[in-house]
Amino acid sequence: MGKLFSKENREILSAPLSLNNPVTVQVLGICSALAVTAKLEPACVMGLSVTVITAFANVVISLLRKTVPNRIRIIVQLVVVAALVTIVSEILKAFAYDVSVQLSVYVGLIITNCILMGRLEAFAMQNGPWEACLDGIGSGLGYAKVLLIVAFFRELLGSGTLFGVNVLNYEWIKEMGYVNNGLMLMPPMALIIVACIIWYQRAHNKELQEK
Repeated sequence: MGKLFSKENREILSAPLSLNNPVTVQVLGICSALAVTAKLEPACVMGLSVTVITAFANVVISLLRKTVPNRIRIIVQLVVVAALVTIVSEILKAFAYDVSVQLSVYVGLIITNCILMGRLEAFAMQNGPWEACLDGIGSGLGYAKVLLIVAFFRELLGSGTLFGVNVLNYEWIKEMGYVNNGLMLMPPMALIIVACIIWYQRAHNKELQEK
């Protein structure tokens, strides 16, 4: 048990949450970060979906890594990911149809998500199943973390709600001069918020400043 949660394994899990975040450090998965963060609910579901798919895909590829010929490894990775994405997509349509509609084509595009394919190629193909699982969970949560931060500000300041619950749309707040900013619901603002997160992270981590 101690070996499973050794210092090295804990770092594999925690690094993508901060110093090696796939969005703010590796600058991957930006497209979906801009597209699905107008509301917290779809951002949360997207982050969870990517986390689950990345973790399971990492484990499967890690188990198969010694039996898959090198020349077809990318094809095998795509097949595994496509199967998992299809399963997740069908589950969303069955149990969270409204969210599935909001996510539109972006669930299917998880197949080509740079974060997912990058972790399969860079980590799962060289490490055991347990380490690969931790890396998948960490990378997915790091991605979800950024999505939730961006979605929080966009929904709060753009719609005046959080998870669809009214927070700022009260008469007394409007009488003070507050008006929801429709610009926050547009993709350019998501990019600006991501840029602010990158600036903040680099400003407060000397290790990133040296890169």
